[in-house]
This record gives sequence, C-alpha cells and structure tokens, in this order.
Amino acid sequence: MNSVCDFIKKCGTYFLATDDNGQPRVRPFGTVNIFEGKLYIQTGKAKEVSRQIQKNPKVELSCFDGQKWLRLSGELVRDDRIEAKADMLNHYPDLKKMYSAEDENTEVLYFRNAAATFYSFTSAPETIRF
Repeated sequence: MNSVCDFIKKCGTYFLATDDNGQPRVRPFGTVNIFEGKLYIQTGKAKEVSRQIQKNPKVELSCFDGQKWLRLSGELVRDDRIEAKADMLNHYPDLKKMYSAEDENTEVLYFRNAAATFYSFTSAPETIRF
C-alpha cells in the first residue's frame, strides 16, 4: 500500500471516477494519505462527489507519471473521526484554509477491498490488493 500512496503522491493529481445514477463522473483530486494502515482520500461532504460515493461507494482512480500509470479500484468508507481528518489536514496544511477536522463538511474516506494495478508499455501489470 505504501508504494501505491507514494506513486499517487509522485503524480500529484489523480482522477477519481464515481457513479451518478449510471453516468460515470470523473474529476481531479490531489489528496492521499495513509492513516492507521489504510489509504485515505479527502473531500467535502457538501460536494456532489461525496453524495455519489455515499450512494455507491465503488470508485476507481487513475494517475500517470509519464511512464507508468495506476488504476486503483475499491470501495470508499467514510471515517468521521476527528483524528483521521486532522491527520489528513496535517499532511495538506493548505486545506486548512477551507476545511477543519472539527467542521461538519470535511470528509475523509479510506479504501476497502482495493486492487491497485500498475501498468506500463514495457512491463507486465503488477497488482497489489489491500
């Protein structure tokens, strides 16, 4: 899982796909963090993406570093604990201008039943499950 997190951070931006009543929705994200042995992302509960995830937690993200790319699929689980939110915000201090660990909007979610597959044009795919 650490290699997955490191690769996503190296890419900087990843794209998260959700389902909106049968219509795929893709948008850029930039937060990823490991907390208590789980891979987390962050968003705001007021956003459409949050409502889509709560309705259908199955998501996929993808990112590309110029040579290799990653597809990570799994289910996202909301973690409302202040500790989980605070840890994410401590890793992304610029977000503290918009979010707080104590507010009702900040949302952190971790991957469950995840499969992360690394691809390239020159080697066989490698899958990591967590």
